[in-house]
Amino acid sequence: MSEELGRVRQMWHLLEPLHAVLYYAPEVFEEAAALGYRTDERWPSYFAWRAAPLGAVGAERVADTFYSFSPQMVREHVPAAWSVASPGAVLAARARAVDRAYRALLGEQAAGPEIAEAAALARRVAEAADATGRPLAEANAALPWPDEPHSALWHAATVLREHRGDGHIAALAEAGLDPVESLVSFAGIGAARPEVFASRGWSGKEWDAARERLAGRGLLEEDGTATEAGRALRAEVERRTDERAAAPWRALGEGERERLVELLGPLWVAALGSGLLPSETTLGIGKV
Repeated sequence: MSEELGRVRQMWHLLEPLHAVLYYAPEVFEEAAALGYRTDERWPSYFAWRAAPLGAVGAERVADTFYSFSPQMVREHVPAAWSVASPGAVLAARARAVDRAYRALLGEQAAGPEIAEAAALARRVAEAADATGRPLAEANAALPWPDEPHSALWHAATVLREHRGDGHIAALAEAGLDPVESLVSFAGIGAARPEVFASRGWSGKEWDAARERLAGRGLLEEDGTATEAGRALRAEVERRTDERAAAPWRALGEGERERLVELLGPLWVAALGSGLLPSETTLGIGKV
């Protein structure tokens, strides 16, 4: 991995937990409940929060842009989400939820100069991101920037993580990995246990069929672990993902990037140390 791509991946690792607070903080579930969403599990609000920038889209559009979820699971939540609250109402509640969650997570630090500095740097990167052909990044980038620095930081993190995610989907498609195969192959390199990937709604039959297809391509062993070819393919997917995510980061000079790393470090610690986020996710952070 080149030095530049290593920095790109480092920034993703630092920013992703800051975005993911949206899906786990109690303040977020309170806002979801106020809209009328079930909160006994996170998925009803997850699909609403993440898809709302796209508008009142249907299940096929969400399945395509989210990619790794079973279409059947998506259909359980979309378009039903828009009968609970309109995308505009969801976005307004999302802004309140992020504001409240960050204030609870960071305390007085949320209004501090370090957050304002980090937000300004991250915003420059997000505004440099070309979202052409990247639907989730484009939809989030089109939203107004929040006034409060801590909310602006979350917005920048969200634009950049969706920009990276859209590019990751393109890399998976180039590698010939369909949605369920992308998860099976990722589990094969030990990114997370198969039980973690079950959260994406694929049936055991669908998972096993994908495993057989990948084994037939010489990418998996019989026990589901990746072959040398399978590991090489996943490494290529991650390299291409990093390459597609690199351009916006050139908006900052080397010293500015180092300063942003310094500023984000304590926030990353706060997010992970809060206990809100799961210790093992489908993203494979720290293992790819």
